[in-house]
Amino acid sequence: MNQEFKQCLESKKIVSFARGKKLVKKELSAARSDLADAQAGYGSEHYKWSTIQGYYAMFHAARALVYSLGYREKSHYCLAVALRALFVDEGKIDAQLARDFLNAMNLRQAADYEAEFSQSGAKAVIASADKFIEKAAAILDISK
Repeated sequence: MNQEFKQCLESKKIVSFARGKKLVKKELSAARSDLADAQAGYGSEHYKWSTIQGYYAMFHAARALVYSLGYREKSHYCLAVALRALFVDEGKIDAQLARDFLNAMNLRQAADYEAEFSQSGAKAVIASADKFIEKAAAILDISK
C-alpha cells in the first residue's frame, strides 16, 4: 500500500464510505456542471473563477472515482493521494492526469487565496478537467 495513502487512512483524512457508490453519478454530474461553468467563465474572461471552477470539476471527478471504491476524502491533498494510490499505481489512470490534478489544485489555491490567476492558467485547468472527466467517466462506465 502506498505510504502516503496509509498515512491519510491513519489520520482519518481518507475514510471508508459505504454510501459513496450511490453518489458516483451525482459527483460526475457535478464535475460536468462545474466544467461547463468554467468554460462559460473563460469565454467571459473571468479567469479567476474559471480556474476555480475548472479545479472543482476535476475535484468532483476524482471524488467520483474514489467514491466508487468505497472511500471518501477529508482533505484535498488526500484526495490527490487516493487518486494516485488507487488509480495511477493500479494502471487505470496515466500519471500525467494525476499531475494535472495537482497543478489545478495549486492554480486554484493561488487564484483563491493569493488573487494570482491568468488566462493561460485557466485555459490549462479547463483542458485538463475535460480530459480528466472523460477518463473518469470511461473508468466508471458512465456516459453523458
